[in-house]
Amino acid sequence: MMVRIFSFLFSIMIVASCGTGGSRPQTTNSGTSMEKTYQVKLITVDPGHFHAALVQKIMYDQVSPEVHVYAPQGSDYLQHLDRIKSYNTRPVNPTFWNEIVYTGPDFFEKMLADKAGNVVVLSGNNRKKAEYITKSINAGINVLADKPMIISPEDFPVLEAAFTTAKEKGVLLYDIMTERYEAATILQKLLSQNAKIFGTLTTGSKEEPAVTKISVHYFSKIVSGSPLLRPAWYFDVKQQGEGIVDVTTHLIDLVQWECFPEQILNPSDINMISAKRWPTIISKEEFKGVTGIDDFPAYLLEDVKDGKLNVFANGEMVYRIKGIFAKVSVEWKYQAPPGGGDTHYSIMHGTKCDLIIRQGAEEDFLPTLYIENIKGLTMNDFISELKEVVNTLPYDSLQIETVSKTTLKINVPGKYMVTHEDHFGQVTAKFLEYLKEGKLPEWEVHGMITKYYTTTSALKLAKENQTCSQQP
Repeated sequence: MMVRIFSFLFSIMIVASCGTGGSRPQTTNSGTSMEKTYQVKLITVDPGHFHAALVQKIMYDQVSPEVHVYAPQGSDYLQHLDRIKSYNTRPVNPTFWNEIVYTGPDFFEKMLADKAGNVVVLSGNNRKKAEYITKSINAGINVLADKPMIISPEDFPVLEAAFTTAKEKGVLLYDIMTERYEAATILQKLLSQNAKIFGTLTTGSKEEPAVTKISVHYFSKIVSGSPLLRPAWYFDVKQQGEGIVDVTTHLIDLVQWECFPEQILNPSDINMISAKRWPTIISKEEFKGVTGIDDFPAYLLEDVKDGKLNVFANGEMVYRIKGIFAKVSVEWKYQAPPGGGDTHYSIMHGTKCDLIIRQGAEEDFLPTLYIENIKGLTMNDFISELKEVVNTLPYDSLQIETVSKTTLKINVPGKYMVTHEDHFGQVTAKFLEYLKEGKLPEWEVHGMITKYYTTTSALKLAKENQTCSQQP
């Protein structure tokens, strides 16, 4: 198990340091052009979310620089092309993508008919994503999908069926889980698997779960050096999805990935205990600030109360996974404090210590791993044990800092602090590895199915609870 983890981490570091390269078309000795054969040709469908462009922030040796884009007319695909252009024209490590664009109301049917590539990248309006996934898989095209794959309980059986069809047709269906590549999270996972340091994961309770993961996000942000302009539909939960089925996808994935590494999980392992949802209030001025649109579109008016938009972007759930209590919570605000950005908090309670990730102002808004509530050893003895373990990890120059009489901090060298944007290249590189092997690990497939069962079950329960509470 540890050898596989080390190999995985080594591949992460290689992608992070070398992934900006790519292979231009080869030439013969005489200098005439000779077409290169690429294993992968990307198709981008309706790229309404900036994550679609981040997949192409670097080049990949086996991926053709020709990318076919199919989209409806509008600003979404134009912003996507502008982002790709910025990567192609940047002074350091420029890319050389060639975007071939088709626009029209029949863009998806045209994509299926052309079949101009073998991997569809989906990152945009989520309302039709289940349909796009199903039809792409049925056409024998691999799918790399941004989260969430689905946003409603009704779409869960559709997604289950898509995975069955993918296996039958020998194609891959994979979602983009960037948070697995964060250094602090990898360290939390590795240390939680070390019985000498962590012991074992506690069972926890509803009031104090064994694992808690909380994230805070912001509608207004900077992406690839420029202010992000979001489409108006991003604020419509019928199109984007509620927070409890959107960002929570990452957090649930991390619970599974850290607590039950490479284990087969099934929906029967999940017992949803409680769930709730609540809105973020957005003024008309704030809406214009991130969309450039003066007024709320007609499809958002039902969510406008007292002149302000109520976006159900927030959610929380407590559930049991294989008997372990877990809590996941996501909150969206308008704008981060100066110097700040999206934040992540995570705690894993072990029988020997707690492993905690914080990302606040004290950490300069960088994810940082702390070790607290040490049991069974004196601080000096625990530090001695920890140093031995840290020296075996696939990171050099990790520093153990004593913060207080009860708290230690792991300081990670800057070379391992890969940005959220760069994680997309790492996920894509992992997908390309799986594509070369011709299959996904069974634990990945079962994990995705279980993950989306968890998100959609939480949404269903949260709505039921809210309906009950509103009844006289």
